[in-house]
Amino acid sequence: MSHDADTSENREWFDDEPVRFECTLCGRCCTGPSGFVLFSREEGEAIAERLGITYTDFYERYTHDTPAGRSLRETRYREPDGTVQHDCVFLDRESEPGSLICSLYEDRPTQCRTFPFWPEHMGSRRSWRLLGKTCEGIGRGDFVPASEIRIQRAKQDRSRAERRGLVPDDAP
Repeated sequence: MSHDADTSENREWFDDEPVRFECTLCGRCCTGPSGFVLFSREEGEAIAERLGITYTDFYERYTHDTPAGRSLRETRYREPDGTVQHDCVFLDRESEPGSLICSLYEDRPTQCRTFPFWPEHMGSRRSWRLLGKTCEGIGRGDFVPASEIRIQRAKQDRSRAERRGLVPDDAP
């Protein structure tokens, strides 16, 4: 059996249909229906340091338990049309009017760093196109190599496994 035959079985839709993505810093991935922004202990410590508080203070003030695990809190925001959005507690709507800014962008959790290349978004062309209806960065910018998508997806998978306690803290 040839090497080409082996790899063709493992091809994914984005191997044959390259995707474009460029974050526009619109903040729409940080607001919308209620959800979860999960984080590791290490990520929580980095956020606490950025905020100039202890990890315990961060944990108590900015996070809460959810069925999915410990998550950053949300705040409710009422749009002019009356629609209620659930913003990440660190989403800043005020510093730059008309913009949505992550106040801890450099220290954001893996879940945020790997968006939009999450397994559920990359599973099919349909999922990717559906996400494009709410994420204006999809279809913009340079093509993203399939290898980079796999790296980002693997980071998200590993982060999820670590939060479930499936990967020991000292694993390589």
